[in-house]
Amino acid sequence: MSAFPDILDPALRQRLFSLGIRPEDVEEKFVRGTGPGGQKINKTSSTVWLRHGPTGLEVRCQDGRSQVWNRVQAWAELGAKLADRRATAAAQKQSAREAQRRRTRQKSYGQKVRMIEGKKHRAKIKHTRQRPSDW
Repeated sequence: MSAFPDILDPALRQRLFSLGIRPEDVEEKFVRGTGPGGQKINKTSSTVWLRHGPTGLEVRCQDGRSQVWNRVQAWAELGAKLADRRATAAAQKQSAREAQRRRTRQKSYGQKVRMIEGKKHRAKIKHTRQRPSDW
């Protein structure tokens, strides 16, 4: 069993562990960066690329010139993305439950009265469209 990189602080390790990220599920690569920077960016592999296998989340970090710094940032970003994804899923689930509850709850007395009044009003309007009875 592999472990989280030693450069990560204990709080970040604990957060990743609590999110259910296992180190063996994460593929880590060090690649050459892109963009401005000239010779330095073209010769060093300071960009860190992480891919979480079970979810398919990918993170690419090229914020600084240091590979160590980028590595810490990439792991933190991976944890943040996974936490955000879980929070979004939980919010959608809660929203679906609330929508179902609103659809199936019993109407209040006032709502029923207003609904009946609306139906009677609509019936009067439609009644005026009928052919006169003296024809």
